[in-house]
Amino acid sequence: MSAPLRPQVRRSLPSRVLSRPDFDTTKSRAGRRVVPLPEAVLDLLRDHAKAQAVQRRMAAQLWVDEGWIFTDEIGRALNPRTDWDHWKKLLRAAGVRDGRLHDARHTAATVLLLLGVHERTIMSVLGWSTTAMVSRYAHVVAPIHSDVASRLDVLLWSSPNSANTNEI
Repeated sequence: MSAPLRPQVRRSLPSRVLSRPDFDTTKSRAGRRVVPLPEAVLDLLRDHAKAQAVQRRMAAQLWVDEGWIFTDEIGRALNPRTDWDHWKKLLRAAGVRDGRLHDARHTAATVLLLLGVHERTIMSVLGWSTTAMVSRYAHVVAPIHSDVASRLDVLLWSSPNSANTNEI
C-alpha cells in the first residue's frame, strides 16, 4: 500500500497589494496651479462635459462622482493602461512618431520656449519648483538658433533707420 498523497505548497502567488495609488497629492506647491488653456481647448472640454453628462444619465445610479474630468463609462478614474492605449491610438491617428505620454511634457516645454515664454512662466505652467527642470525638459531647437541669429543681425548690422522692425 502506498503512502497517502500529501500535497505540499512550495510556491504561491504573492497577494496583490495596491502599491501605487491611482492618484496622489502633487509633489510640491508648484504642482498645485492654474493652467492657462487656449480657447480651443476650453471648447473641447465643454463638449466633453456635455458628452459626459449623457454618460452620467445612462449610467444612472452606477455613476461614481469622484470629480474626474476624464473617466470610464461609470465615472471612475481611467485605468493607466486605458490612458496609455488612448495615447497610442491618438499618436497613430495624428501620424506622428510613437512616444511616451511623458514625452509630451518635453514637447510642451519646447513649444513654450519657441513661443518666447519666459523661463519662470514655463516653470509655473508645467508645475516645476526649480528652473533646473526647464533645462531638462525644454530643448533648444533650430528655429530658436535662427531667431537669435536674426535678432543679432538686426542689432549689430542694421542701420537705425532700417525698415526691419524686429524687437529684441
